[in-house]
Amino acid sequence: MTISPPDVLTTLGARYVRNAPIFLAKAQMAERWLNPRLRGKPRQRVIRSAAGDIFAVDTKDLIQRYLYLFGVWEPHMSHWLEARLKPGDVFVDVGANIGVFSVLGSRLVGSTGSVVAIEASPAFHRRVLQHAELNHCENIRAVNLAVADERKTLRFVLASSNNMGANSIVPYEGSAESSFEIEGVPMADILTPDEVARARVIKVDVEGAEGSVVRGLAPILRELRPDVEIAVEITPERMELLGDSAEELLETMRKHGFHMYRLPTDYSASRYPCAIRHPVPPIRWRGPILGETELVFSRVDAEMLR
Repeated sequence: MTISPPDVLTTLGARYVRNAPIFLAKAQMAERWLNPRLRGKPRQRVIRSAAGDIFAVDTKDLIQRYLYLFGVWEPHMSHWLEARLKPGDVFVDVGANIGVFSVLGSRLVGSTGSVVAIEASPAFHRRVLQHAELNHCENIRAVNLAVADERKTLRFVLASSNNMGANSIVPYEGSAESSFEIEGVPMADILTPDEVARARVIKVDVEGAEGSVVRGLAPILRELRPDVEIAVEITPERMELLGDSAEELLETMRKHGFHMYRLPTDYSASRYPCAIRHPVPPIRWRGPILGETELVFSRVDAEMLR
């Protein structure tokens, strides 16, 4: 098989962006050249993340492309989880996708802890199982269900395979890449009593359905350990299309003694080299939620979650 010069340059450029100790032109190279090329001419590879975890990736998809190019997905979140999860903890990953955070959490909580990886997509559920096996993660319990406020059948639609993590129950009228139906179940019916009692971090990334997830979680919020922290990606516009509101979700968390913190989320390739080098902790947030925002809810009352 003949390898073309552009392919060689793409490989060398990706290695430079990921591994070079200097940062000269990394942002521009990633944004203007490597990211669009890896999307348009996708690669299927088995790679190691910056943390040493093994993933089979297809760079057509955003998350998998960034794992290939940068070795990490959501650097600020990854850094925060590494500071939060300790041996013996339980980590609940709602919307686990291909299992990036589930595998990271598995290593952090160790053999005495456990991870509950909840993923609605059957295809991504299989990828979670694959990556758990590749990384010898015997402490991951993978659950192929959607999380909701009550038991009901939900229909998910994927608009584009360029971002396969965007499977959503939000109404969509355009042409779709795929769709599937699956049972939605409240969190209280998915987690065991031991998992509820030991949960240190619950991460929720459900593409607009976060209002329903938190309503289903509300009955057990007081049963969670005092230091539990709950990370929720809020998407107000999508929530409204489902008849929910960000303010209702925030009020639920306030009533149960949680304070609100904001964690940066920027998915532009040009920002990743800086975010990897200088991850920041969640900062107290008192303003309105106007767009997609990663929030961390904690009973700690401070200006910053260290």
